[in-house]
Amino acid sequence: MRTYFQVILACVTSVAAPALAQSPAPAQSQGAGSPAAKLEAGNNPSLPELPIAATGSRASENAVRQAGDAFGTSIGRETIGLYNQGNVRGFSPVAAGNVRIDGLYFDPVIVPTNRISRATNIRVGLSALGNPFSAPTGLVDFGFRRPSNKLAASMLAGIDAWGTLNTEFDASVPISQQLSLGVGASLRLENGANATLENEAGGSISARWQPSDALTLVPFINLQSVYYDDHAAIYLPAGDYLPPLLPRRARFGPRWVHGNQTETNLGFLADWQLAPVWMLRAGIFRSSQHRVNGMTNLVREITPDGNGSQRVLADPPLDFASLSGEIRLTRGIEDGPRRHLIHAALRGRAGDRRFGGANALELGPVNIYVPSTAPKPDIRFGPQQQDQVRQWTGGLAYEGRWQGVGELSAGLQLSTYKKRIELAGGGLQGTDARPLLYNITLAANLSERLIVYAGSATGLEESGIAPGNAANRNEALPAIRTRQFDTGLRYTLAGTVKLVAGVFEISKPYYNLNSNNRFGPLGDVINRGIEVSVAGDLSNALSVVAGAVLLQPRVTGEAVEQGRIGDRPVGAISRRFEASADWRLPFLPGTSLDTRISYRSDETATVSNLTAIPARTQVDLGGRYRFKVSGRGVLLRLQVTNLFDVQSFELRNAGAYNLFPGRVVQGYVTVDF
Repeated sequence: MRTYFQVILACVTSVAAPALAQSPAPAQSQGAGSPAAKLEAGNNPSLPELPIAATGSRASENAVRQAGDAFGTSIGRETIGLYNQGNVRGFSPVAAGNVRIDGLYFDPVIVPTNRISRATNIRVGLSALGNPFSAPTGLVDFGFRRPSNKLAASMLAGIDAWGTLNTEFDASVPISQQLSLGVGASLRLENGANATLENEAGGSISARWQPSDALTLVPFINLQSVYYDDHAAIYLPAGDYLPPLLPRRARFGPRWVHGNQTETNLGFLADWQLAPVWMLRAGIFRSSQHRVNGMTNLVREITPDGNGSQRVLADPPLDFASLSGEIRLTRGIEDGPRRHLIHAALRGRAGDRRFGGANALELGPVNIYVPSTAPKPDIRFGPQQQDQVRQWTGGLAYEGRWQGVGELSAGLQLSTYKKRIELAGGGLQGTDARPLLYNITLAANLSERLIVYAGSATGLEESGIAPGNAANRNEALPAIRTRQFDTGLRYTLAGTVKLVAGVFEISKPYYNLNSNNRFGPLGDVINRGIEVSVAGDLSNALSVVAGAVLLQPRVTGEAVEQGRIGDRPVGAISRRFEASADWRLPFLPGTSLDTRISYRSDETATVSNLTAIPARTQVDLGGRYRFKVSGRGVLLRLQVTNLFDVQSFELRNAGAYNLFPGRVVQGYVTVDF
């Protein structure tokens, strides 16, 4: 595949090099009518604003009809596509720190809820062109739910066959011509696939103050309280094999194994059009989590007959907070059929974290088919550690569009990174980095229907934290250097139906569990792949979103050469196919049927590569009925997920598993006011 990748990259680069390119990115996540949206629309009129998941119009939410491609879209409660926040091209963009709110840099401890996020898009390849500083692993862009200048509200109530209850409420309240308030609330009483309970309540308040047509200010706060959270068991077999089939709808673990936590996202967005050709955008955000009584429920050394031993890791209160943001000044230049944007940006983040001090509680032998009723022992916490991350990044970027010819996007960033860890027993560890990062993407319009592109980017990314079953659990890991090359095309097949295809190569250091059960560096991982998307309306009645990823992940390094680990990274899936369709029934106005078919090949489950979760295909089936009551839009939604009740496992980490959910019927009603 490497030779194939290099040949395609060389060919596309040679074709595209003489031209600047058009941005083929899907809809931007700007608020309707905001100055930032107007500036971006001026650079690319093909970028419509998103009238989706907006307060007062949630009854029209439909991810199949509103997705621009098959690479990952969330609209309200619905998510479709090949990728998601935790997995893009084999890596996690959230763990890597490649997250944006309305295009501005955001370092999330907790990702935003639907109370402040109306839509989420995964931006890779061509769709990343709308962002002046692209990054390896792709971008997760949360579109902010800005209060409208019209009085509007939406309410949702849902239930599923397991007994989960869910309610959501959002409203926009105009106070004056210049000021509008947004409020939201939610309550979820979840009864999970393994009969665990998770009860949470949340709310949000935001404001949109527009003292002039040129200036928009948006403060917000979003709180989420998980006030009761059963900790589902994580199963670790005694050898290189999968656990036996896990019991369904059966909670495993003593009733005292639960916890609670408070999650907060608050911030401030500002768009200021200083002059017709000058735009200042800024965002500052604080994301935090305070966890109380956190526990990890492990069933270890499981044999094929279900016998094992139970260990509960009890944590003292844990805190993690990150202050992050970006200020960006943009200059627009009109030059006949050409338009140029020059960006100067400063980004920063300050992360503070308290962790460690866990008490390992050994509860003795168990059998996973027999309820565990061990009494709660005394818990004695140990000393905790502190870590701090400070990072500043300054950058210059250029975006140029030549109408009918193409687009060039390039950026250069200098980043200063410092991490300090105060050890529980005394002492200080630290790591510093000062990389110079770049990104460049070149696209060319070869015809009205065909656009080709090629790009390269480097990044400095977080490698996450050590997982719950590691000896150094919760430990923050150092930043890593990453690199990406990709190239591809977009072709309009007919009408709104577009084909997007590309190849890519991403390289990063490889972190996982070593022979001492510590989570750390084991070598390097290179993911090479091919991705394809087809999306659009085949007719007035039928819309489709379909895609495929063929991935060749490889681990290199001394540990592989010595045979201590396998050459495939944990979690690697070589093939993934997904197709979603929505069909409006012509003989039943307001009624539509939808389906989602998802296939994934086997998933590498252990560092040794001796165990894999088998391939599986999941089919979901649903329907919608839209109608009006007293002029108000109403949506009735019914869906069956995992229609054929496939039994499998979810991989939590190397050699650690939990239950893959079985078939469930769910439904909800949405009313717009």
